[in-house]
Amino acid sequence: MTTKEYYIDVILPIPVVQLFTYKVNEEEAKFLKQGFRVAVPFGKSKITTALVFNVHQNAPTVYQAKEIYQILDESPVVSEKQIAHWQWIASYYMCALGEVMKAAMPSAFLISSETIIFKTSQQQETIEQQVSDESYLILEALEHHSELSVGELAKITQKKHSFKYLKQLLDANLVSTREELYEQYKPKRVRYVKLSDNYSEEAELKRLLDVLTKAKKQHEVMLHYFMLKNKEPHVKVKDLKDATGASSNIIKVLIDKGFFEEYFLTSDRLQYEGTNHELKDLSESQEFAFSSIKQSFTIKDITLLYGVTSSGKTEIYVKLIQEYLNKGTQVLYLLPEIALTTQLITRLQHYFGEAVAVFHSKYSSNERVEVWKKVLEQSNNARVVIGARSSVLLPFKNLGLIIVDEEHETSYKQFDPAPRYHARDAAIVLGKLHDAKVLLGSATPSLESFYNTSNQKYGLVTLKERYGNVLMPDIQLVDIKDKHKRKKMTGHFSDTLIKAIEEALLENEQVILFQNRRGFSPILECNTCGNATQCPNCDVSLTYHQYKNQLRCHYCGYQMAMQLSCLSCGSNELDTKGFGTEQIELEVSKLFPDAKASRMDHDTTKGKYGYEKIIHAFESHDIDILIGTQMVTKGLDFRNVSLVGVLNADNMLNFPDFRSHERCFQLLQQVAGRSGRTKKRGKVLIQTYNPYHNILQQVSTNAYEEMYHEQIDQRHIYKYPPINRIIKITFKGKDYNLVNESSLWFFKALHSAFGEHVLGPEFPPVARIRNQYLKHILLKIPSQQSIKKTKDYIGKVQKSFAAISAYRSVRTIINVDSY
Repeated sequence: MTTKEYYIDVILPIPVVQLFTYKVNEEEAKFLKQGFRVAVPFGKSKITTALVFNVHQNAPTVYQAKEIYQILDESPVVSEKQIAHWQWIASYYMCALGEVMKAAMPSAFLISSETIIFKTSQQQETIEQQVSDESYLILEALEHHSELSVGELAKITQKKHSFKYLKQLLDANLVSTREELYEQYKPKRVRYVKLSDNYSEEAELKRLLDVLTKAKKQHEVMLHYFMLKNKEPHVKVKDLKDATGASSNIIKVLIDKGFFEEYFLTSDRLQYEGTNHELKDLSESQEFAFSSIKQSFTIKDITLLYGVTSSGKTEIYVKLIQEYLNKGTQVLYLLPEIALTTQLITRLQHYFGEAVAVFHSKYSSNERVEVWKKVLEQSNNARVVIGARSSVLLPFKNLGLIIVDEEHETSYKQFDPAPRYHARDAAIVLGKLHDAKVLLGSATPSLESFYNTSNQKYGLVTLKERYGNVLMPDIQLVDIKDKHKRKKMTGHFSDTLIKAIEEALLENEQVILFQNRRGFSPILECNTCGNATQCPNCDVSLTYHQYKNQLRCHYCGYQMAMQLSCLSCGSNELDTKGFGTEQIELEVSKLFPDAKASRMDHDTTKGKYGYEKIIHAFESHDIDILIGTQMVTKGLDFRNVSLVGVLNADNMLNFPDFRSHERCFQLLQQVAGRSGRTKKRGKVLIQTYNPYHNILQQVSTNAYEEMYHEQIDQRHIYKYPPINRIIKITFKGKDYNLVNESSLWFFKALHSAFGEHVLGPEFPPVARIRNQYLKHILLKIPSQQSIKKTKDYIGKVQKSFAAISAYRSVRTIINVDSY
């Protein structure tokens, strides 16, 4: 009688399309289900984490299945609907399922083995002659340490690549290796103390206090213990030390003497405080919008809430969240920027208390694991999940509502690495899988979403009044070309803007200044020979950062000290061209010395709490003038801002992209919306060299529909989204000629099938990044053309391309819907 053999197909976190098959025994096969993690051998010796996709009895035909190393979980860590969602992302965005898995799962879940080196019993007298000095250093280290990891080897040899020295020792049979698995996630354990059971009787307790009267500090600690014990069931060592100023040593002495017993409890790293306050009453227009959304949800699964800035969309979201929480379902609240979560967390906790959980990339891997587990277990502490793009990949089991706030934002699109998904579109598919409703919200909806309302694909609810009937801000265009002629410019500030800032400061109001470029100056130019300092790795000039006195590349991170003379001709006459947020901050400090100014850009928000500190300081009026990049435009709610100044609107208009006019309108409307959000009407001054440009005129009159119709006509003419879909194929390689040649081969293969719908190959504006040349092909897919067949054909061409040995060094990147 033949015994049955069992196998599992697993997903590995690598960019390979197919699944891998491993052998399991009958007990393991009965226990395992889709979503379990297993440790499996991969390659010659490595052990890595894989995710079970299915269990079956079909042996692989092309290779011998290896046995799994061990099962890592007691229950699945990924839900079935989540894997179905990952499969859609992998299929639609043309990437491997393993790449989606790697992007979705916190790195602490993806355990991999580490190579451990130890000496063999074999000894040889002429070791020094057999191996190099670096290899001998390793042997010496192994005399003092029985085992070393590969990471420790690199430190000993002071070489990044120590493998050749290790190979020498392995070949000489002087050392041996083994693989060890390390669990990366460690629960947070909090240390507590309790009174020893020996002192439970009153008489014993009195004797204890008498004994401690001679040791004043120990006596004080004991008295504080009883005070804390009256308030809390468990007394933390940290609280005891904070209350008394006692050192760790004093606590240790009390434990050693047997007065205290210590114990540990597992605690969440992320703890949100908040109380369940009653929801605010909605205004008449908000109430109408709220009931319209509910009505729309009876007909459509997706609804767009088009509400002007400061119309109170968040309060409508809150009311809607409460309804779905009452139904017992989970809610996902998507935001484009981590900066926005800072303000919103406080507001949502005010209403929903501990039911709110937050998930974004600034959290550590361990913190993300804890949120993941809460969502999976449908914990009461994660019924409302607020997060940036990646939170759409969490393991929801009972999702009822998805809110995509500021749905027009480009931050929702992932560009690198794969999967290059759009969180808004992925959220819509996630909603369909869970039978959940999706609400998209924006004051400046994307053309795609608004187009989908016009063809009845989405429902549409409009909210045209600001909360409290506050007037829309007064938007004025300032002609800086004319101001320069009349000599009415001070640095980059027109006299109109200076006067408006002075008036706002006199009224004790706050100001936001928007300049969509960080650093001090984007170009350092020699006045003698005209040479601008370039990045050696990219085709861009280096940006001058004054606060660190550095020249820095914003593409690859290369940096060098500020040059005192021209690298080309040696001249000392160097001048900066253009301006960024640093330069504006300097000018503001000179023009308004009594005002407190601060910057909010990538450089000032690097830390985990970088956003929080700046936003709280601005909210509490510790900052009078906030200078920022597009971070300041995204849905932030500051009650005391009466003036917004845009230093130069032309950069956004003249960008080589079919969306530049749409994005310019959205950005300017959003930054304008930060002004006058309470009773007083706000003011917005937009400095430009071209005040008669159609887009700027539309911004000044809040004419979104006019902009939409004009832009949609252009998209019809030139066959761009939302009329046609687009797929961008990028070729990347170190050899300029090879990138040219390979991209032309790919273009011809596509052109033979799709003809005039294929554009390129063309170099982008920045054609070299990190010493890799880039070239693009753009494929426009008409609405009547099958997207699946188009992608299948591209996949076949890509396979043929990969088979050409001459082109193996050229990497192809496929970006579907490359907005």
